[in-house]
Amino acid sequence: MLHDIDPSTVRRWAVLARGALGERRERIDALNVFPVPDGDTGTNLYLTLDQGFDRVRAAHTKRNANGGPPLSVGEQTRILADATLLTARGNSGVILSQMVRGFAESFDEVEGAACAGPVEVARGLTRAAELAHACVQRPVAGTILTVAADSATAAVAAADTDGTLGEVVGAAVEAAETSLAETPSLLPALKDAGVVDAGGAGYLLLLEILDHVVRDTDERRFRVDDFLNQTRLVTFTPTATAQDPTTVPAGVDYEVMYLIDQTDEARIATLKNELDAIGEAVIVVGGPQLWNVHVHLEDIGAAIERGIEAGRPHRIRVGPLLEAVHDRQGPPAPVGVVACAAGPGLADLFESAGAIAVASGPGQRASAGELLDAVHASHAVDVLLLPNDRDTHLAAQAAARAAADDGIAVHVIPSTTAVQGMAALVVYDPDADPMVNQIAMVQASAQTHHGAVSTAVKPGLTSGGWCEIGDILGIVDGDITLIGQDTTEVALRVLERLLAGGGELVTLIRGAGAGDDLVDDVVRELRSAHFGLEVEVVDGGQPHYELLIGVE
Repeated sequence: MLHDIDPSTVRRWAVLARGALGERRERIDALNVFPVPDGDTGTNLYLTLDQGFDRVRAAHTKRNANGGPPLSVGEQTRILADATLLTARGNSGVILSQMVRGFAESFDEVEGAACAGPVEVARGLTRAAELAHACVQRPVAGTILTVAADSATAAVAAADTDGTLGEVVGAAVEAAETSLAETPSLLPALKDAGVVDAGGAGYLLLLEILDHVVRDTDERRFRVDDFLNQTRLVTFTPTATAQDPTTVPAGVDYEVMYLIDQTDEARIATLKNELDAIGEAVIVVGGPQLWNVHVHLEDIGAAIERGIEAGRPHRIRVGPLLEAVHDRQGPPAPVGVVACAAGPGLADLFESAGAIAVASGPGQRASAGELLDAVHASHAVDVLLLPNDRDTHLAAQAAARAAADDGIAVHVIPSTTAVQGMAALVVYDPDADPMVNQIAMVQASAQTHHGAVSTAVKPGLTSGGWCEIGDILGIVDGDITLIGQDTTEVALRVLERLLAGGGELVTLIRGAGAGDDLVDDVVRELRSAHFGLEVEVVDGGQPHYELLIGVE
């Protein structure tokens, strides 16, 4: 049992927290029904912490290389706080950055000491809850804010009775678990969906990691898993909540984020009120020199204009209209292509088409940093990026934002599966203008209906009914609609659905777990039932999906 938190403890917590969030981010995403059902709370927490910790590790390595004294607890938390403010993704990421800042402010008070004890940790939890609450223009009970406040209250009570570090952190975990369980009673949206708050679940996980580090245990079970396992979704496959990111219906808010400096607290207060009057989900955090602004609204220009009136906005990020923010002028520039590949066969295929392939798929999705490295490796001023997976879009957008700071325009093609990426690459013309390529590739991707065949690894409720472990799942355009026992039969039923509206070309991508006869049987039945249909077979080598299917 640790009695104090030292610099190595902070780094260990960050490493373990990043790994645990990475493993559970999809299940946390599946809980996300408030404030909007965008399903990205877990991903935003993961990306924010992932990139923030990279900066802490780089600073630690640099200090050691220069022979300087080790980073203190206060220094490390300040670096992590500054980094997460800059890398924050979505509401949950911004709130997390403020929580880290709360710890940094608390640990600053022990700058002269090597460690932080139970009193400082309790104070850090309290300050984290206060800053998180203050950064939200209209706080709502039953969210991560409530869970953070309840856990901080319990931690302070334990510290006030001279509790040990283990007792203080343990009390915070107990209170967070109880508070999370009560979130559905505070938010009707959660009660109706039968889930707890996604942000609160992420926060409980972070506290549990700290508890494990303090108790110096390698235990892998977390209380938050009890909540996550209640989610009525088969989480390893895309769900019916997926939405084409290029289609934004009228009246739906855009997410606008930017950093702002050359301002003061009075103008920031005015900015918060003005944004609150024209938008929703307003969060303005930071200070005193740099602030991070986040708002949901229809009028993108109005949010940016308010920022210009308040100071100097920069690193402007706009949800699905990211490319519009970075309009370019001048003659066409050399074009590069980066494509995510879920298997070695797909990587070879994409590279033969002139793309830089990045290994990415369920269980090992590429980070924003890996995608950014590939963008730089293309040595192009304009890069077309194919995520080829719905759950890699956030990382792709994050990489695009980072590349923009380096003068590289990255155009993210909304490909949600490998077959859509292949269709997009077919129309790619390296001699054409980047915007012409982007339009053609987006159209080709959108016109490709996609399906897949996989095997259930857990029981769950799907659009096709209840499935058990070992059932064969048929996925049509991102939705699990078919359940059966025979892989070939399910594959043919998926194809029937995809071909119902017509089709000239079928692409079958064979996975690593596909039997030798599966593709042969499917091709034979297809050609027998559809005269003149062209069928292309690719050995993709992807895990989890015996077949990926595309119909053009």
